[in-house]
Amino acid sequence: MTIQWFPGHMTKARRQIQEKLGLIDVVIELVDARLPLSSRNPMIDEILNGKPRMIVMNKSDLADPAMTKEWLDYFKAEGHAALEVNATTGQGTKEIPQQARELFKEKIERQIAKGIRPRPVRALIVGIPNVGKSTLINRLAGKNIAVTGDRPGVTKGQQWIKVGTEMELLDTPGILWPKFEDQNVGYRLAVTGAIKEEILNLEDIAFFAVKYLARYYWPHLKERYDLKGPQPQDFESPDEIVAIMEEIGRKRGCIVSGGRVDLAKASGIILRELRAGKTGRYTLESPF
Repeated sequence: MTIQWFPGHMTKARRQIQEKLGLIDVVIELVDARLPLSSRNPMIDEILNGKPRMIVMNKSDLADPAMTKEWLDYFKAEGHAALEVNATTGQGTKEIPQQARELFKEKIERQIAKGIRPRPVRALIVGIPNVGKSTLINRLAGKNIAVTGDRPGVTKGQQWIKVGTEMELLDTPGILWPKFEDQNVGYRLAVTGAIKEEILNLEDIAFFAVKYLARYYWPHLKERYDLKGPQPQDFESPDEIVAIMEEIGRKRGCIVSGGRVDLAKASGIILRELRAGKTGRYTLESPF
């Protein structure tokens, strides 16, 4: 299955970002801690044209903590400021305005030297759909300003939002890129809910997820679904992965006439529980 999704409003959002760049001091690039590289838009580097940037890894409560540390080290080695946060609870979010001012420090010092009272740092927040931008903005602002949702494509326009007296945020719609050169990127994004389900084959996505978890997080999968069999030995054998999906389906009551397992229904359950963190904390890619 080939996964692509690039709605028209995303093309418009890219143009709007480029038009506003002259007003921006720093960029907050929000990524999903479960797939820190796959949830980065490769077009962002081109669009932002060297603006100071911090990478904020959201949903860290759902990610493998050991892998999150590796990714933070990776981004810092690449020369970026990097933070892990949980926008829903607010964990780590108080560091964002402080880090933004640090990135803008030289200009602030120049303003003070000229006797000018430093203005709030103007930050652009960017990220792919469903990565939690609106939730983070509401958390930083201390009130519900941005529209939130558990589906991609909720934010359709731009708006300036005050964060105390230190920072002003420019929100933008999530932007995916026109073509995934690596289809595994598309699958990872689909697993975490960054792509609308209406255009996906959920059985393929759930197969990808179960195959990955069976290989790298087998104890999570085994415990969540009380699986009786051993960890698969041949991860290139579709039969072994489908057998796991069928066992999960039977335990969740996804049975149709003739005693067969409704794999489509089982796939929906697997993905919902995975996205909600019920299958344990996991990260879908490694920096090394």
